[in-house]
Amino acid sequence: MKEKILLGGYTKRVSKGVYSVILDTKSAQLSDLNEVATVQNPTYITIDEHNHLYTCAADGNGGGVAAFNFDGKTAKHINNVTSTGAPLCYVAVDEARQLVYGANYHLGEIRVYKIQLDGSLKLTDTVKHEGSGPRPEQNAAHVHYADLTPDGRLVTCDLGTDEVTVYDVIGEGKLNIVTIYRAEKGMGARHLTFHPNGKIAYLAGELNSTVEVLSYNEEKGRFARVQTITTLPESHEGFNGVAAIRISSDGKFLYVSNRGNDSLAIYQVSPLGTKLEIIGWVPTEGNIPRDFNFNKTEEFIIVAHQNSDNLTLFSRDKLTGKLTLEQKDFYAPEATCVLPL
Repeated sequence: MKEKILLGGYTKRVSKGVYSVILDTKSAQLSDLNEVATVQNPTYITIDEHNHLYTCAADGNGGGVAAFNFDGKTAKHINNVTSTGAPLCYVAVDEARQLVYGANYHLGEIRVYKIQLDGSLKLTDTVKHEGSGPRPEQNAAHVHYADLTPDGRLVTCDLGTDEVTVYDVIGEGKLNIVTIYRAEKGMGARHLTFHPNGKIAYLAGELNSTVEVLSYNEEKGRFARVQTITTLPESHEGFNGVAAIRISSDGKFLYVSNRGNDSLAIYQVSPLGTKLEIIGWVPTEGNIPRDFNFNKTEEFIIVAHQNSDNLTLFSRDKLTGKLTLEQKDFYAPEATCVLPL
């Protein structure tokens, strides 16, 4: 069976924008790199049920989001919504409310866009975070993630303030704060993923290379820490920055990418989701694994390397969670986001 995977990334060196590749699940090989859309720095991408492709985008001296119609092969530009300053670093679709959420790392902002009938976007709200943290990278608020909780609230991760903030989404996309969870100081809250039970979440700490296991109270919209575990082997020395975090749909295995150690950490998840136990680490065979994702059946994991311009393909044992290297030198320029279709 052949599956299509979309790739977002930087356009600082050789990339032109968004690309697609084909995964042949029978031969366990990636092939056919094709340009889908020309756009500046689409470092994170998402797609809605009507095949509208939304990407982070730079636009001259401004930054924001770009909207496209995707026909399965190429994407036709609809509109950009940009403002002065750096582009977004994360985008997510809210199908129920017909909204797109964006995280702006450099400005410390959350942006909410309303999806119009033609798929174009219109800015409806901007919320600015304030604060800082103890590390040099935390000189100001740096929102790195904005996506939905299982019960339909918005949750954001702020790397600069070590805060996870839960918002109610009102009307046409206005945000009201519900709660703020304060992570370990200096952890650098980057991304979050939920257990399938909706009651547990896993918070990736970019700066201290940990995962915090959090309970989630739906009634109050509140997080509380249950466990903290490292993403690194004891032998690692030098720089590391945690990037992506993903859990299998059966809730049994959690994976985290390490930039610096250039590995995937693999964890076994307890039946209720409240405890992680390290299984091991797998080298990703590239430099700076910024993102990775499962294919549709979760039989494979595709890893994107920002600096070495390659994808690595692993097959995945669903019973043990362990990964087997299938392909490591497939060219993909400056890739930072992996989106299976």
